[in-house]
Amino acid sequence: IVQRDSYRETMDLLRLEQLDFAWICSYPYVYLKQQLRLVAVPLYLSRPFYRAYLIVSLKNRHIKGLPQLREKVFAYADPYSLTGHLVPRYQLRKMGEDPEKYFSKTFFTYSHRNLIEAVADGLAHGASVDGYVWDSLNALKPEITRRTFPVSQSQEFGFPPFVARLGVAEEDFAAVQNMLIGMRQDQRGNSLLQHLNLNGFIHGSPGLYDEVAKMMRAFGEG
Repeated sequence: IVQRDSYRETMDLLRLEQLDFAWICSYPYVYLKQQLRLVAVPLYLSRPFYRAYLIVSLKNRHIKGLPQLREKVFAYADPYSLTGHLVPRYQLRKMGEDPEKYFSKTFFTYSHRNLIEAVADGLAHGASVDGYVWDSLNALKPEITRRTFPVSQSQEFGFPPFVARLGVAEEDFAAVQNMLIGMRQDQRGNSLLQHLNLNGFIHGSPGLYDEVAKMMRAFGEG
């Protein structure tokens, strides 16, 4: 198992064929789509989707959306994060605003947990966070989330998928895919799913990520 501190590092390892399989964000999947195979898509709340939450600190609960965050400090998760970077910038673009000039200051935390803590600690007035992460932390470690408040939710997007590089042997691909799909029928697998706050995995379809690709094209990416 290989862990990295940024999405870009994982993407580079996949491109260099130093990883066989990875669990990556929807944005990197679309970015590297021609070099990857979709293995399986997790089910969250029994569906293969998740949302972005716009969060503020409890003391800023009067803020109801991006219009009230103009000239404020805003935190991003990672340059290649869908919910933690692309979504809020796309929403600003749809409002006719320039994401590069809208906030007084922006910075990256390089994890959604750090993003939540940055808002809770007052380092940022707001942030867009992975709703699955916020919900899961709120259930398991409410001391992290209780000082933040989701003021809005985005539309649904295809859940971050498990992928394989194109060169992975077919028997290895099938073994990992069957293992993930069959987790719900295995006692230890089901226990792990509960720990991850997931309901299982499905084969999924690249079409789940069409909206992500559309948003990326708005910024000349993908």
